[in-house]
Amino acid sequence: MARSTNARRPATLASLAAELGVSRTTVSNAYNRPDQLSPELRKRVLDTARRLGYPGPDPVARSLRTRKAGAVGLLLTENLSYAFRDPGAIGFLEGLALACEDAGHGLLLIPASPEREDVASVHRAGVDGFVVYSVPDDDPHLAAVLERPVPVVICDQPRIDQLDWVGPDDEGAVKVLADHLIGLGHRRIGVSCMRLARGRNDGIASVHRQANASFHVQRSRLTALAAAFSEAGVDWSQVPVVERFDHTTESGASAAAQLLEIDPEITAVVCTSDILALGALDEARRRGLRVPEDLTVTGFDGIEDAGRVSLTTVRQPVLEKGRAAGRLLLDTSEPGRPRDVVLETQLITGSTAAPPRSAEERWFGP
Repeated sequence: MARSTNARRPATLASLAAELGVSRTTVSNAYNRPDQLSPELRKRVLDTARRLGYPGPDPVARSLRTRKAGAVGLLLTENLSYAFRDPGAIGFLEGLALACEDAGHGLLLIPASPEREDVASVHRAGVDGFVVYSVPDDDPHLAAVLERPVPVVICDQPRIDQLDWVGPDDEGAVKVLADHLIGLGHRRIGVSCMRLARGRNDGIASVHRQANASFHVQRSRLTALAAAFSEAGVDWSQVPVVERFDHTTESGASAAAQLLEIDPEITAVVCTSDILALGALDEARRRGLRVPEDLTVTGFDGIEDAGRVSLTTVRQPVLEKGRAAGRLLLDTSEPGRPRDVVLETQLITGSTAAPPRSAEERWFGP
Protein backbone atom coordinates (compact mmCIF):
# COMPACT_ATOMS: atom_id res chain seq x y z
CA MET A 1 0.00 0.00 0.00
CA ALA A 2 1.35 3.40 -0.97
CA ARG A 3 2.25 5.61 1.97
CA SER A 4 0.28 8.85 2.23
CA THR A 5 2.32 11.88 1.25
CA ASN A 6 0.08 14.04 3.45
CA ALA A 7 1.18 12.43 6.74
CA ARG A 8 2.49 15.09 9.03
CA ARG A 9 6.01 14.56 10.33
CA PRO A 10 6.29 14.71 14.14
CA ALA A 11 7.69 17.88 15.58
CA THR A 12 11.22 17.90 16.94
CA LEU A 13 12.91 20.02 19.56
CA ALA A 14 14.51 22.04 16.77
CA SER A 15 11.25 22.62 14.86
CA LEU A 16 9.43 23.54 18.07
CA ALA A 17 12.14 26.08 18.94
CA ALA A 18 11.88 27.55 15.44
CA GLU A 19 8.09 27.77 15.67
CA LEU A 20 8.36 29.65 18.99
CA GLY A 21 11.35 31.75 18.01
CA VAL A 22 13.34 30.62 21.05
CA SER A 23 16.50 28.59 21.58
CA ARG A 24 16.60 24.81 21.90
CA THR A 25 17.85 25.28 25.46
CA THR A 26 14.67 27.19 26.31
CA VAL A 27 12.52 24.33 25.02
CA SER A 28 14.61 21.79 26.92
CA ASN A 29 14.37 23.83 30.12
CA ALA A 30 10.57 23.86 29.88
CA TYR A 31 10.71 20.09 30.47
CA ASN A 32 13.86 19.52 32.50
CA ARG A 33 14.51 22.78 34.38
CA PRO A 34 11.18 24.63 34.64
CA ASP A 35 12.54 26.96 37.32
CA GLN A 36 14.69 28.60 34.61
CA LEU A 37 11.62 29.94 32.75
CA SER A 38 8.80 32.25 33.65
CA PRO A 39 5.47 30.42 34.13
CA GLU A 40 4.06 32.25 31.08
CA LEU A 41 6.92 31.21 28.78
CA ARG A 42 6.85 27.61 29.97
CA LYS A 43 3.09 27.41 29.38
CA ARG A 44 3.55 28.78 25.86
CA VAL A 45 6.22 26.18 25.10
CA LEU A 46 4.14 23.28 26.42
CA ASP A 47 0.93 24.44 24.71
CA THR A 48 2.72 24.76 21.37
CA ALA A 49 4.37 21.35 21.88
CA ARG A 50 0.96 19.74 22.37
CA ARG A 51 -0.44 21.51 19.30
CA LEU A 52 2.46 20.36 17.12
CA GLY A 53 2.58 16.86 18.58
CA TYR A 54 6.03 17.17 20.16
CA PRO A 55 6.34 14.36 22.77
CA GLY A 56 9.11 15.95 24.84
CA PRO A 57 12.84 15.24 25.09
CA ASP A 58 13.90 11.65 24.40
CA PRO A 59 14.61 10.11 27.83
CA VAL A 60 17.04 7.60 26.34
CA ALA A 61 19.05 10.33 24.65
CA ARG A 62 18.99 12.38 27.84
CA SER A 63 20.32 9.47 29.90
CA LEU A 64 23.10 8.96 27.37
CA ARG A 65 24.12 12.61 27.71
CA THR A 66 23.92 12.77 31.49
CA ARG A 67 24.92 9.13 32.15
CA LYS A 68 22.09 9.06 34.70
CA ALA A 69 18.95 6.95 34.43
CA GLY A 70 17.11 8.51 37.37
CA ALA A 71 16.08 5.08 38.62
CA VAL A 72 17.09 2.50 41.23
CA GLY A 73 17.08 -1.17 40.29
CA LEU A 74 15.69 -3.70 42.77
CA LEU A 75 16.97 -7.21 42.16
CA LEU A 76 14.95 -9.99 43.74
CA THR A 77 15.51 -13.53 42.60
CA GLU A 78 11.84 -14.43 42.58
CA ASN A 79 9.09 -14.16 40.02
CA LEU A 80 7.65 -10.65 39.69
CA SER A 81 4.39 -11.53 41.46
CA TYR A 82 6.34 -12.36 44.64
CA ALA A 83 7.01 -8.66 45.25
CA PHE A 84 3.24 -8.04 45.44
CA ARG A 85 2.26 -11.25 47.22
CA ASP A 86 4.74 -11.83 50.03
CA PRO A 87 3.99 -9.55 53.02
CA GLY A 88 7.65 -9.06 53.90
CA ALA A 89 8.53 -8.16 50.31
CA ILE A 90 5.57 -5.76 50.12
CA GLY A 91 6.69 -3.88 53.23
CA PHE A 92 10.28 -3.73 52.01
CA LEU A 93 9.17 -2.51 48.58
CA GLU A 94 7.09 0.27 50.16
CA GLY A 95 10.04 1.46 52.23
CA LEU A 96 12.37 1.45 49.22
CA ALA A 97 9.78 3.32 47.15
CA LEU A 98 9.51 5.99 49.86
CA ALA A 99 13.28 6.51 49.80
CA CYS A 100 13.21 6.80 46.00
CA GLU A 101 10.34 9.30 46.17
CA ASP A 102 12.28 11.43 48.64
CA ALA A 103 15.24 11.52 46.26
CA GLY A 104 13.19 12.06 43.09
CA HIS A 105 14.18 8.69 41.63
CA GLY A 106 12.15 5.99 39.95
CA LEU A 107 12.21 2.31 40.88
CA LEU A 108 12.77 -0.52 38.42
CA LEU A 109 11.91 -4.08 39.53
CA ILE A 110 14.27 -6.66 38.10
CA PRO A 111 12.76 -10.06 38.92
CA ALA A 112 14.82 -13.15 38.20
CA SER A 113 13.30 -16.60 38.59
CA PRO A 114 15.28 -18.71 41.08
CA GLU A 115 15.16 -21.61 38.64
CA ARG A 116 16.59 -19.73 35.63
CA GLU A 117 20.05 -18.30 35.08
CA ASP A 118 19.28 -15.74 32.36
CA VAL A 119 21.01 -12.57 33.56
CA ALA A 120 20.13 -10.45 30.52
CA SER A 121 17.61 -8.41 32.53
CA VAL A 122 20.43 -7.24 34.81
CA HIS A 123 22.63 -6.21 31.89
CA ARG A 124 19.75 -4.37 30.17
CA ALA A 125 18.55 -2.45 33.24
CA GLY A 126 18.95 1.30 32.85
CA VAL A 127 19.58 2.18 36.50
CA ASP A 128 21.97 4.29 38.56
CA GLY A 129 22.47 1.57 41.16
CA PHE A 130 21.09 -1.69 42.54
CA VAL A 131 19.44 -2.79 45.76
CA VAL A 132 19.85 -6.56 45.98
CA TYR A 133 17.11 -8.13 48.08
CA SER A 134 17.89 -11.42 49.80
CA VAL A 135 19.70 -13.64 47.31
CA PRO A 136 22.02 -16.65 47.80
CA ASP A 137 25.79 -16.38 47.89
CA ASP A 138 26.18 -18.06 44.50
CA ASP A 139 23.38 -16.31 42.62
CA PRO A 140 24.35 -15.58 38.96
CA HIS A 141 22.18 -12.45 38.87
CA LEU A 142 24.13 -11.06 41.81
CA ALA A 143 27.36 -11.76 39.94
CA ALA A 144 25.96 -9.85 36.96
CA VAL A 145 25.05 -6.90 39.21
CA LEU A 146 28.58 -6.77 40.59
CA GLU A 147 29.93 -6.53 37.05
CA ARG A 148 28.09 -3.23 36.56
CA PRO A 149 30.06 -0.07 37.51
CA VAL A 150 27.29 1.30 39.73
CA PRO A 151 26.66 1.43 43.51
CA VAL A 152 25.15 -1.66 45.14
CA VAL A 153 23.41 -2.18 48.49
CA ILE A 154 22.74 -5.68 49.79
CA CYS A 155 19.64 -6.25 51.87
CA ASP A 156 19.63 -9.29 54.21
CA GLN A 157 21.90 -11.57 52.21
CA PRO A 158 24.65 -12.23 51.34
CA ARG A 159 27.26 -10.30 53.29
CA ILE A 160 29.98 -9.05 50.92
CA ASP A 161 33.04 -7.09 51.95
CA GLN A 162 33.23 -3.54 50.58
CA LEU A 163 29.46 -3.35 49.91
CA ASP A 164 26.82 -1.53 51.94
CA TRP A 165 24.46 -3.87 53.81
CA VAL A 166 21.11 -3.57 55.60
CA GLY A 167 19.42 -6.21 57.74
CA PRO A 168 18.76 -7.55 61.23
CA ASP A 169 21.10 -9.54 63.44
CA ASP A 170 19.51 -12.87 62.55
CA GLU A 171 21.61 -15.00 64.87
CA GLY A 172 21.06 -12.70 67.83
CA ALA A 173 17.30 -12.46 67.18
CA VAL A 174 16.87 -16.23 66.87
CA LYS A 175 18.90 -16.83 70.02
CA VAL A 176 16.40 -14.71 71.96
CA LEU A 177 13.53 -16.77 70.51
CA ALA A 178 15.31 -20.07 71.19
CA ASP A 179 16.08 -19.07 74.78
CA HIS A 180 12.39 -18.26 75.24
CA LEU A 181 11.37 -21.73 74.05
CA ILE A 182 14.05 -23.41 76.14
CA GLY A 183 12.88 -21.42 79.15
CA LEU A 184 9.37 -22.73 78.57
CA GLY A 185 10.77 -26.26 78.72
CA HIS A 186 10.86 -27.29 75.06
CA ARG A 187 13.54 -29.77 74.08
CA ARG A 188 11.79 -31.92 71.48
CA ILE A 189 11.29 -29.61 68.53
CA GLY A 190 11.02 -29.68 64.76
CA VAL A 191 12.10 -26.90 62.40
CA SER A 192 10.42 -25.66 59.23
CA CYS A 193 12.77 -23.54 57.13
CA MET A 194 12.80 -21.64 53.86
CA ARG A 195 14.97 -22.77 50.94
CA LEU A 196 18.64 -23.24 51.72
CA ALA A 197 20.05 -23.30 48.18
CA ARG A 198 19.14 -22.56 44.58
CA GLY A 199 18.46 -26.22 43.88
CA ARG A 200 14.95 -27.35 44.80
CA ASN A 201 14.69 -29.50 47.91
CA ASP A 202 11.34 -30.15 49.54
CA GLY A 203 12.26 -32.44 52.37
CA ILE A 204 14.70 -33.13 55.16
CA ALA A 205 17.69 -30.78 55.38
CA SER A 206 20.69 -32.64 56.75
CA VAL A 207 23.08 -31.02 59.21
CA HIS A 208 25.59 -30.77 56.36
CA ARG A 209 23.07 -29.00 54.12
CA GLN A 210 22.18 -26.60 56.93
CA ALA A 211 25.82 -25.70 57.57
CA ASN A 212 26.53 -25.19 53.86
CA ALA A 213 23.36 -23.30 52.93
CA SER A 214 23.98 -20.62 50.30
CA PHE A 215 21.20 -18.49 51.76
CA HIS A 216 23.01 -16.64 54.52
CA VAL A 217 19.88 -15.67 56.49
CA GLN A 218 18.55 -19.22 56.76
CA ARG A 219 22.02 -20.53 57.59
CA SER A 220 22.34 -17.95 60.39
CA ARG A 221 18.93 -18.72 61.86
CA LEU A 222 19.54 -22.47 61.87
CA THR A 223 23.02 -21.97 63.32
CA ALA A 224 21.56 -19.93 66.19
CA LEU A 225 18.87 -22.54 66.88
CA ALA A 226 21.42 -25.36 66.84
CA ALA A 227 23.78 -23.53 69.22
CA ALA A 228 21.05 -22.63 71.72
CA PHE A 229 19.42 -26.07 71.86
CA SER A 230 22.77 -27.87 71.89
CA GLU A 231 23.76 -25.79 74.91
CA ALA A 232 20.50 -26.92 76.54
CA GLY A 233 21.51 -30.56 76.05
CA VAL A 234 19.69 -31.32 72.79
CA ASP A 235 21.48 -33.42 70.15
CA TRP A 236 20.91 -31.20 67.11
CA SER A 237 21.59 -34.05 64.68
CA GLN A 238 18.39 -35.66 65.98
CA VAL A 239 16.25 -32.55 65.46
CA PRO A 240 14.21 -32.86 62.23
CA VAL A 241 14.67 -29.85 59.95
CA VAL A 242 12.33 -29.74 56.95
CA GLU A 243 13.05 -27.38 54.04
CA ARG A 244 10.57 -25.91 51.58
CA PHE A 245 11.55 -24.25 48.31
CA ASP A 246 8.37 -22.20 47.83
CA HIS A 247 7.57 -19.59 50.47
CA THR A 248 3.83 -20.10 50.95
CA THR A 249 1.43 -21.05 53.74
CA GLU A 250 0.77 -24.29 51.85
CA SER A 251 4.48 -25.08 52.11
CA GLY A 252 4.36 -24.32 55.82
CA ALA A 253 1.43 -26.68 56.29
CA SER A 254 3.09 -29.52 54.40
CA ALA A 255 6.36 -28.98 56.29
CA ALA A 256 4.56 -29.15 59.64
CA ALA A 257 2.77 -32.32 58.51
CA GLN A 258 6.09 -33.91 57.60
CA LEU A 259 7.62 -32.95 60.95
CA LEU A 260 4.70 -34.44 62.87
CA GLU A 261 4.91 -37.64 60.82
CA ILE A 262 8.63 -37.93 61.55
CA ASP A 263 8.11 -37.33 65.28
CA PRO A 264 4.52 -37.13 66.57
CA GLU A 265 5.89 -36.27 70.04
CA ILE A 266 7.52 -32.94 69.12
CA THR A 267 6.28 -30.16 71.37
CA ALA A 268 7.12 -27.18 69.14
CA VAL A 269 7.39 -26.37 65.45
CA VAL A 270 9.92 -23.57 65.02
CA CYS A 271 9.51 -21.82 61.66
CA THR A 272 12.08 -19.49 60.09
CA SER A 273 9.32 -17.22 58.73
CA ASP A 274 5.81 -16.18 59.70
CA ILE A 275 4.42 -17.45 56.39
CA LEU A 276 5.61 -20.96 57.19
CA ALA A 277 4.31 -20.60 60.75
CA LEU A 278 0.84 -19.60 59.53
CA GLY A 279 0.81 -22.77 57.44
CA ALA A 280 1.88 -24.80 60.49
CA LEU A 281 -1.07 -23.37 62.42
CA ASP A 282 -3.37 -24.46 59.59
CA GLU A 283 -1.97 -27.99 59.78
CA ALA A 284 -2.34 -28.10 63.56
CA ARG A 285 -6.02 -27.15 63.22
CA ARG A 286 -6.50 -29.78 60.52
CA ARG A 287 -5.14 -32.44 62.88
CA GLY A 288 -7.23 -31.25 65.80
CA LEU A 289 -4.17 -30.11 67.76
CA ARG A 290 -4.64 -27.20 70.12
CA VAL A 291 -2.09 -24.39 69.96
CA PRO A 292 -0.31 -23.87 72.29
CA GLU A 293 -1.72 -26.57 74.61
CA ASP A 294 -0.75 -29.48 72.35
CA LEU A 295 1.78 -27.79 70.08
CA THR A 296 3.79 -24.56 70.21
CA VAL A 297 4.34 -22.75 66.89
CA THR A 298 6.71 -19.82 66.33
CA GLY A 299 7.71 -17.68 63.36
CA PHE A 300 10.01 -14.84 62.31
CA ASP A 301 9.27 -11.47 60.64
CA GLY A 302 6.32 -9.94 62.46
CA ILE A 303 3.96 -9.53 59.47
CA GLU A 304 0.41 -8.24 59.98
CA ASP A 305 -1.22 -11.66 59.67
CA ALA A 306 1.06 -12.93 62.44
CA GLY A 307 -0.24 -10.18 64.69
CA ARG A 308 -3.84 -11.06 63.88
CA VAL A 309 -3.37 -14.62 65.15
CA SER A 310 -1.11 -13.55 68.06
CA LEU A 311 1.81 -15.60 66.75
CA THR A 312 4.91 -15.84 68.90
CA THR A 313 7.55 -14.46 66.57
CA VAL A 314 10.46 -12.09 66.05
CA ARG A 315 9.46 -8.77 64.54
CA GLN A 316 11.80 -6.99 62.16
CA PRO A 317 11.06 -3.54 60.65
CA VAL A 318 10.63 -4.49 56.99
CA LEU A 319 9.46 -1.05 55.83
CA GLU A 320 12.41 0.65 57.51
CA LYS A 321 14.67 -1.97 55.95
CA GLY A 322 13.58 -0.88 52.47
CA ARG A 323 13.85 2.80 53.34
CA ALA A 324 17.34 2.33 54.81
CA ALA A 325 18.52 0.42 51.75
CA GLY A 326 17.29 3.18 49.44
CA ARG A 327 18.89 5.91 51.52
CA LEU A 328 22.22 4.10 51.59
CA LEU A 329 22.22 3.67 47.83
CA LEU A 330 21.28 7.26 47.09
CA ASP A 331 23.56 8.81 49.73
CA THR A 332 26.91 9.46 48.05
CA SER A 333 28.43 11.43 50.92
CA GLU A 334 30.85 8.63 51.86
CA PRO A 335 31.92 7.00 48.58
CA GLY A 336 34.06 3.89 48.85
CA ARG A 337 33.37 3.38 52.54
CA PRO A 338 31.15 0.33 53.18
CA ARG A 339 28.39 0.88 55.74
CA ASP A 340 26.27 -1.58 57.72
CA VAL A 341 22.81 -0.77 59.04
CA VAL A 342 21.79 -3.35 61.65
CA LEU A 343 18.06 -3.15 62.33
CA GLU A 344 16.60 -3.80 65.75
CA THR A 345 14.31 -6.79 66.26
CA GLN A 346 11.77 -7.58 68.96
CA LEU A 347 10.56 -10.86 70.41
CA ILE A 348 6.77 -10.94 70.33
CA THR A 349 5.51 -13.36 72.97
CA GLY A 350 2.14 -14.14 71.44
CA SER A 351 -0.37 -16.82 72.36
CA THR A 352 1.04 -19.67 70.24
CA ALA A 353 3.81 -20.70 72.66
CA ALA A 354 3.47 -22.32 76.07
CA PRO A 355 5.26 -24.93 78.17
CA PRO A 356 5.04 -28.44 76.73
CA ARG A 357 2.52 -30.80 78.22
CA SER A 358 3.87 -33.63 80.35
CA ALA A 359 3.57 -37.24 79.22
CA GLU A 360 0.70 -37.75 81.67
CA GLU A 361 -1.17 -34.73 80.37
CA ARG A 362 -0.72 -36.01 76.83
CA TRP A 363 -2.11 -39.40 77.77
CA PHE A 364 -5.02 -38.30 79.91
CA GLY A 365 -5.69 -34.96 78.31
CA PRO A 366 -8.53 -34.31 75.86
